[in-house]
Amino acid sequence: MRRREFMGLLGGAAASVGLWPSIVRAQAPAKLRRLGVLSMAEAGAHATPLFQGFLQGLRELGWAEGHNLAIEWRFSEGRAEPLPRLAAELVALPVDLIVASGARPASAAKEATGTIPVVFVQVPDPVGLGIVPNLGRPGANVTGLSSIAADLTGKRLALVKEVLPDATRIAVLWNRPNEAAAFVFREMKRSKAQVGLELEDVGVSDRREVPDAIAAAARARVAAIMVLDDPVMVSYRSTVVRSAAGHALPVFSQYSEYVDEGALMSYGPSLLAHYRRGAVYVDRILKGAKPSDLPVEPPVVFELVVNLRAAKALGLELAPTLVARADRVIE
Repeated sequence: MRRREFMGLLGGAAASVGLWPSIVRAQAPAKLRRLGVLSMAEAGAHATPLFQGFLQGLRELGWAEGHNLAIEWRFSEGRAEPLPRLAAELVALPVDLIVASGARPASAAKEATGTIPVVFVQVPDPVGLGIVPNLGRPGANVTGLSSIAADLTGKRLALVKEVLPDATRIAVLWNRPNEAAAFVFREMKRSKAQVGLELEDVGVSDRREVPDAIAAAARARVAAIMVLDDPVMVSYRSTVVRSAAGHALPVFSQYSEYVDEGALMSYGPSLLAHYRRGAVYVDRILKGAKPSDLPVEPPVVFELVVNLRAAKALGLELAPTLVARADRVIE
């Protein structure tokens, strides 16, 4: 049989049983969706464990770079000034959706577009910061995940007093360009009187300022360093922990990434779970959901993490009841 006759016979047989359309569909390339990511972190720190968790979450939902997903990364290197320009770049490409890590990137993305969906992560007070008007029905094209829960700052300060009952003053290390961090600092100042602690402000605007800020805290004779919620500060964590160790100062934080680096203790939402949940929001919107119909979600996974190695190096004896409460203990 000639090849032309054979192909004609095969085509007729496939069409007769309805196979040909399915064969064509199976061989058709997947539609490529373009995702923009806007962050104040440093490009050199990419890909952070958090973004790796975010990408893993996307893969588990069927989204893979190079197959059906392309990602445009934009980092402002710890500065707020480039964010409007970087957000405008993503809009001009255009992308199908923007993921904004932190409050300033979320605000910049919101200002840059009223049509492209925006999913934010790690934003402490989306309503108070003017990113959405309502948590239940955020409206327009912006939604995402809040990183703060009621009385979280008070609980963190109470943990400091539990570990260091004689402490009267601690230093608060935070990223000054981030208005969300400023919000958390204000919340902490409102909570300090309840636990009997004074706060020494040692905010920074750049990684290079961290050692001097911690040295200033040591000169002020603080009992500990408290690091505030901020995507930029998380990327500085190794510098923070090393500098504090040089002055024998225990470090408390909201996120366990610091404790893994050598800090004493953390209590707060699991950032990894937070970013993986962000992948779920991205998946739902890329599949047709409207951001206005997706409520802003508060943290749902919290963890207390204790580093006994750090406690031993600092000469601290942690109460067995505190260690027993921990979700994870580094020994």
